[in-house]
Amino acid sequence: VQLVESGGGLVQAGGSLRLSCAASGTILGFNSMGWYRQAPGKQRELVATITRAGSTNYADSVKGRFTISRNNTKALVFLQMNSLKPEDTAVYYCKLNEFRGDYWGQGTQVTVSS
Repeated sequence: VQLVESGGGLVQAGGSLRLSCAASGTILGFNSMGWYRQAPGKQRELVATITRAGSTNYADSVKGRFTISRNNTKALVFLQMNSLKPEDTAVYYCKLNEFRGDYWGQGTQVTVSS
């Protein structure tokens, strides 16, 4: 399984970005997809996840600002990020969990300027 993220970039505080993650290859027993982020000097942390059934989960720090969604037909997952803050600056990674375990994308940089 390969995951490719896109949509990162530089944005001013208060702005918006939409991240996309496309999965390719043979997916067995899909469970969930999600977004994680890692800022310099910090551990990777969960941002949002969405299950096969469509249930979502968000980090407290992004609730009300970020929305995760998916397109099952095309194995895509999106992260709409609104009201961005400088503390959202990080490399954002897409993760897919299926029967064989976790797969990660290469990450996309999001930088929010104050």
